[in-house]
Amino acid sequence: MQTDVKPTSNALKPKGLERELGLWDVYALATGATLSSGFFLLPGLAAAGAGGSMPLSYVLAALIVLPGLLSSVELTTAMPKAGGIYYFLDRSMGPLVGTIGGFGSWIALVLKASFALIGVGAYLQLFFPQLAFGPIAAALAVILGVVNWLGAKKTGSAQVALLFGLFFMLLWFCGFGLFQVEIGRLGGVFRPESAGLVSTAGLVIVSYMGLTKVASVAEEVKNPERNLPLGTFLAFGTAVLVYVVGTMVMIGVTGADVLAAADNGHGDLAPVATVARDMAGPVGAVVMTIAALLAVSSGANAGILSASRYPLAMGRDRILPDVFGRVGARGTPTIGIAATVAVIVFCVTAFDPTGIAKLASAFKLVMFGLGCIAVVVMRESGIASYDPGYRSPLYPGMQIIGVLAPAWLIFEMGVLPTIFTGALILGGAMWFTYYAKERVDREGAIFHVFERLGRQRDDRLDLELREIMKERGPRDADPFDELFTRAHVIDIEGGVDFQDLAQRASELLAIDLSVSSQALWGGFMTGTRIGGTPVAHGAALPHVRLDGIHEPHLVLARVPGGVRFEDGTDAHAQASEDPVRAVFFLAGPEHDPGRHLRILAALARRIDQDVFMPEWLGARGSAQLKEALFRNERLLVLTLDDRGPYRQLVGAELKAVDLPDGTLVAMIGRGDELVIPRGDTLLQVGDRVTVIGRPEAIHALRDRYGGS
Repeated sequence: MQTDVKPTSNALKPKGLERELGLWDVYALATGATLSSGFFLLPGLAAAGAGGSMPLSYVLAALIVLPGLLSSVELTTAMPKAGGIYYFLDRSMGPLVGTIGGFGSWIALVLKASFALIGVGAYLQLFFPQLAFGPIAAALAVILGVVNWLGAKKTGSAQVALLFGLFFMLLWFCGFGLFQVEIGRLGGVFRPESAGLVSTAGLVIVSYMGLTKVASVAEEVKNPERNLPLGTFLAFGTAVLVYVVGTMVMIGVTGADVLAAADNGHGDLAPVATVARDMAGPVGAVVMTIAALLAVSSGANAGILSASRYPLAMGRDRILPDVFGRVGARGTPTIGIAATVAVIVFCVTAFDPTGIAKLASAFKLVMFGLGCIAVVVMRESGIASYDPGYRSPLYPGMQIIGVLAPAWLIFEMGVLPTIFTGALILGGAMWFTYYAKERVDREGAIFHVFERLGRQRDDRLDLELREIMKERGPRDADPFDELFTRAHVIDIEGGVDFQDLAQRASELLAIDLSVSSQALWGGFMTGTRIGGTPVAHGAALPHVRLDGIHEPHLVLARVPGGVRFEDGTDAHAQASEDPVRAVFFLAGPEHDPGRHLRILAALARRIDQDVFMPEWLGARGSAQLKEALFRNERLLVLTLDDRGPYRQLVGAELKAVDLPDGTLVAMIGRGDELVIPRGDTLLQVGDRVTVIGRPEAIHALRDRYGGS
């Protein structure tokens, strides 16, 4: 048996970001950011380092990135909050490591966006040699900052449009180029010089940074447990395919030696245009220059979007001044966007392109390694509310590789990236020590690992993760609909003692479960005595997990006269300003704490709504009580009459009713009775037809009948 700590109130929660980004927005943000400078600028620099084995450098970089990417996706589905890796590191290893990770990730993203904007000038100079691309890049950074300020959905829509045009041109480049490849030029691909191959892999790591950018905007993603992993992995597969095929086309058409020799041997900064000119003359160069402008604009746009969320998250946690943690009137982090754009403007006017790429790659490698450590800490902490929708495979071997490989690669990249990485870590530690330490009262999940070894722990992370679960809602695979449909109901006119109510609920649950009513009653009473029963807004959620229970079961209890708790039974309930008039007894399996907590979070989410208690107390009979609790985005109650929007349903057999795909009639309330729906059930005036289903299907049903 296990009881749990009650969640904290969200009364003082900061204003959140709007969930506006869907699957294709996630894919577009990740892919657009990845296929920008990595394809249109870096191949020339990579050819100067690795020669004909340049495609293998991209493959090696992808393999080194993969463990960190898998770990990032796991952490993102467990904690879909603004701030990405900063948030993960802060909550796993504490605010000191979080501060280092926050500054490192922000700087890496700023450098990546700066490198992408430099590409604008590099390609424009092909046609306008007199232009100074630094000021042009700075002006574009300001324009994209304004686009981000207008809102994430507008940013995501712009990203999808940019990506569509980019894909069309890449398809032409790779498809047409394959027919012009000279096979003899590809021999160097399979005869790599190991030193050049490895160091160049470190350089092109920056090409894959866009894949993790979506972690910092996870708070704005709809259905993050599905859309974040799927969008990220689709983007990863797309990036690897385009990089390998595209760079082989470049070598096979133009030759690695030509690309490497440009710009005094430092590498061609406009390699795609150079190859396209060899493929199709000046027209080809113009076409791919347009593609390059689309790509680098897309990458910079995604970079500003994701980078600006790091100051927001750090401001919320008081690592940075509080002004950074505020969301503007348009639902975007105005100060974070402004600070990000300002630093980008400085970088594009002050630094060398190759230096920017190397520093960005080194900083990101550190973040990948720390992300792998964060997964280990979170899993070993034993926190039940750490409940990712996706789990990295081959744990912990994948994470060990994800820590060792980046460290080796940073060393192979040379002295300068190593020194700057050390300076970043030292600077972040000093900022935390001398500014943030006195402002932060929080520890990470690593203290839960220490607790398992006999040292201290910090339960506030557990409470915060539960708040995230409540915001996220139940998963499609959770038995939420069935749980409420089969729930037992206790309806008492006057007041009642809690221990008597718990006894009645335990006896009802024991009918369906293979555990005794005494074991259930003991679990409910123990949890309530130690403060493990959440109580808020006049409702209590006593719950227990026991061996022998295979599926969760629920009892709903309405007590208009209030529940009386014995002295010392539950101090929180006694201190509550509202009498407890709704009690929900949940019994779940010991082996599945995540689902148990998600159900509690879904209940708490409904209870928190202002309309819940009036609807609960005003319900007539058990059917309406279930309807009052069950009402959410996955449910629609159709009350039939002979004049309203549902009049055409009166007199129809249930099997003849046209319902959208993904919906199901769960129950029918008829007066004080609950009618079990069957195909030949005849619908009558006054029936309350409860329809459950996927949110999009429920929305379609609301539109069809005008809502309810």
